Amino acid sequence: MKKLLIFLAILFAAIGGFIFHLFQREEGGVPILLYHQVNDIDKDELTLTVEQFDAQIKYLLDDGYTIITPTELLDAWDGNGTLPPKPAVITFDDGHVEMYKNVFPILKKYNVKATVFLVTDFLNLYPNYLTWEQAREMQDSGLVDFESHTLSHKSLTKIKSRDKIWDQLYNSKQAIEWYMKKPVNFIAYPGGKYDQDIESLTQEAGYRAAFTRDYNLTHSLPQHRTLARIPIYGANNHTLLRFKLRLKGAPLFAPLQRYKDQLVIDDNPEIATLIWIP
Repeated sequence: MKKLLIFLAILFAAIGGFIFHLFQREEGGVPILLYHQVNDIDKDELTLTVEQFDAQIKYLLDDGYTIITPTELLDAWDGNGTLPPKPAVITFDDGHVEMYKNVFPILKKYNVKATVFLVTDFLNLYPNYLTWEQAREMQDSGLVDFESHTLSHKSLTKIKSRDKIWDQLYNSKQAIEWYMKKPVNFIAYPGGKYDQDIESLTQEAGYRAAFTRDYNLTHSLPQHRTLARIPIYGANNHTLLRFKLRLKGAPLFAPLQRYKDQLVIDDNPEIATLIWIP
């Protein structure tokens, strides 16, 4: 029994030390939150209810976070300004119409800013996506900035033609700049997928930085090329507690999620299901 207790003590000390190391390593990291849809109809994992999103924004502000923009973040990293003590960035992908109907009123209620990455070919085409007029109204409020999520949301890593990848990167940027009369500096890769060649083309197209999907905090990197975002998913199961765990526990859950993803790639989905991520 004594040996077992000693073993357990050593084990817990090792686990505790490892977790402490993870959080120390990520000190100074900034949470960039990734949302998709906010409505009370859809029940898929990409959708939060209006009440859930409202509660999350309120929690961030009550907990002392200051919501900043990607531009403010990179400017501070480049030495042109300083970050507040607890910065956070709010982003949305795709440009669904409930951004105007459900999210925009909450942003105005709390006076916080968000960045929306648009699939430009979908605007003014599909009824469940924004119109350019709605986008301009939100931009004029000073609370919402619009950046690129490519032309058609195709996974860039699955496009074989370099010219077609360039078309997705460059022409989506041009479309937003033409319709919104403002420079476009950022892009979010569809599905968070990219490779070295895509990174190079992104830079050639004139983007300041790109955004991917990860469960981790993001840090200043050389040239700030690709920034991690914490996905806020979960549909009606995404309680405020899960949000807090994902926000506060990012340094712990990021490596676990990567390992879980690798297990699926290696055809071990049964083992992957045993790893719990909030």
